[in-house]
Amino acid sequence: MAITQWKPFRGLERWEPFHEVENLQQEMNRLFDRWMPHGNGGSEELSFMPSAEMEETPEEIRLKLEIPGMEAKDLDIQVTEDAISISGERKSESKTEEKGMVRSEFHYGRFERAISLPVPIKNDQVKAEYQNGILHLTLPKAEEGKRKAVKVEVS
Repeated sequence: MAITQWKPFRGLERWEPFHEVENLQQEMNRLFDRWMPHGNGGSEELSFMPSAEMEETPEEIRLKLEIPGMEAKDLDIQVTEDAISISGERKSESKTEEKGMVRSEFHYGRFERAISLPVPIKNDQVKAEYQNGILHLTLPKAEEGKRKAVKVEVS
């Protein structure tokens, strides 16, 4: 009869509740970093990351970005065959007068977003339209980027 040595089970991990709190804090910091002012030697600017949505069809890629409070002339769009970079600066100011009191608010901030594209595109044929705070980009695929179905013979 063979005798085996007893080994403790190592499949369970000890639950560390403070580790979960630390993970939550890191997620909250990332959220606040997206929208809160960042100091830069005394001058603060509001930075944000525009939300993006990408749709791929057989002929093109459609990209939609939410960039409210800006004008088309304030956007800088650079396109290569495999990536797109959108940057700009938001400058908005509102002023109201009511019952002898003047209230003025302003928001400034730069943003930059670079997006890798899943296939090569014809970067000289990109079309852009900015309306109601939404930037629509139409990116035609290059011939090598179009997916072609090829019949495979089975022997």
